[in-house]
Amino acid sequence: MKRILPLICILSVFIALGSCGQKKKNQKVYINSKVFDDPLIKKNQELSKEEKIAIDAYVKRNNFDMVETGTGVRYMIYEKGKGPAASTKDIVVMDFDIKLLDGTMCYSSRQTGAEQFVVDYDNVESGLHEAIKYLHQGDKAIIIIPSHKAFGLAGDMDRIPPLSTVVYNISLLEVIRKK
Repeated sequence: MKRILPLICILSVFIALGSCGQKKKNQKVYINSKVFDDPLIKKNQELSKEEKIAIDAYVKRNNFDMVETGTGVRYMIYEKGKGPAASTKDIVVMDFDIKLLDGTMCYSSRQTGAEQFVVDYDNVESGLHEAIKYLHQGDKAIIIIPSHKAFGLAGDMDRIPPLSTVVYNISLLEVIRKK
């Protein structure tokens, strides 16, 4: 970030000076986005690698036998249900605990009551939408959602800090088919 700020300042000065002279009609200014993109991409890759290492350590420490999706979401069904599978447009009702990798409890339906949402349509973490489609009514599962599929760079502005991996312990109580 320390290297990017001077580049932004210098670039701003050149743009400002260039705009003081005679403007030609439809003149275009091209900015080499590589100057900005490369350091940000590299930093994001480093953070993702560190997060994966932390998740791997958490899984190993807890002896979880988890399935990992292509996006890095992990899930483990520890009690099988007998109901229908959740799918897009279904309304799901669930009990849950949400914790951080360090064990900090963030939210629990024990205080708020069971939560419901429409799969792939409601405003919940994209990683939760993804993982819930692997579950059936009655399943109990642990779901680990990396920050990019959870609350991202900002956190939830309350109990979940920025760039946090979240761990859900879910009981999928009901799957209601949308007609």
